[in-house]
Amino acid sequence: MPFDRLAPILLLLGSNVFMTFAWYGHLKYKSAPLLMAIVASWGIALFEYTLMVPANRIGSSVYSAPQLKGMQEVITLLVFAGFSAWYLDQPLKWNHWAGFGLIAVAAWLIFLD
Repeated sequence: MPFDRLAPILLLLGSNVFMTFAWYGHLKYKSAPLLMAIVASWGIALFEYTLMVPANRIGSSVYSAPQLKGMQEVITLLVFAGFSAWYLDQPLKWNHWAGFGLIAVAAWLIFLD
């Protein structure tokens, strides 16, 4: 797979790891003040943006914006599924997988000509 097709996928994967921690990582620390969670999340999100922006910039040379968004959604769900089970100790149930599967089908449709 050429660089311009693979790089966006890898960058989106990395950005989603950061974003998942920014959005959901604080749930393990509910006793921490909300303001602290917000500031920490913004700090983590900075790293997410340093990967997401290049992913979309590089990816736009071979993928359409809707394709990039569809790809990002599927990657987000995969990262979140692992994060939820591993970090939050909340494995997904059948209905979560079914819902995520429907979103994956929707993303697949975006790639059809």
